[in-house]
Amino acid sequence: MGMKPRPTPRKTVPARAQYADPDLFLPLTEGERADALRLVTEEKKLATMVKVGRYRVVSIEPLALKPPHERAGYRCARVIIYDYAADANVAASVDLENSDVFHATTSKRQPMLSEAEEAAAIGTAVASDQVASLLALGDEVQGVMHYWSRQAVDFAFRRRTAAVLFGQSGGTPSLVAIVDMLDGEVTEVVPADRW
Repeated sequence: MGMKPRPTPRKTVPARAQYADPDLFLPLTEGERADALRLVTEEKKLATMVKVGRYRVVSIEPLALKPPHERAGYRCARVIIYDYAADANVAASVDLENSDVFHATTSKRQPMLSEAEEAAAIGTAVASDQVASLLALGDEVQGVMHYWSRQAVDFAFRRRTAAVLFGQSGGTPSLVAIVDMLDGEVTEVVPADRW
């Protein structure tokens, strides 16, 4: 007679993670956001980004992990930073209770623009003499969006770029200004119907 197979041992779930704590989903406080950012910028792997100082925080949000993750039940945060000097996206997971960065990745993927980046792109486009010379009377900013190109020869393929749309209030866009977020300058202005 053959031997009975041994049961596979189950991963033990920390006692604190056996129930769903709704507080884990609450927005982060300003103190928690500051702690998360401090922990990420002190991370040794990200020292070059911090030393150069050409980066922008895209988002800092609560991160609630499910069992059997070892951090389930702990107050955690997800920090997304765009490193302009390296043209890289940094995503880090932070355990706020244990003051620990437990996961960090760098990739060439670009996250959506942060509110601060949107405001900077609009400010750059509005201040441009080239844009001002092409606006019609009554044109205003209609919106801003993250812009990238699939064409390797295009400037927006390799640089963090925004498109600022101008037009009449309630109308369709008439003009698009492409803004290089690294250098803070307008690189192209095109009629919206040709964009």
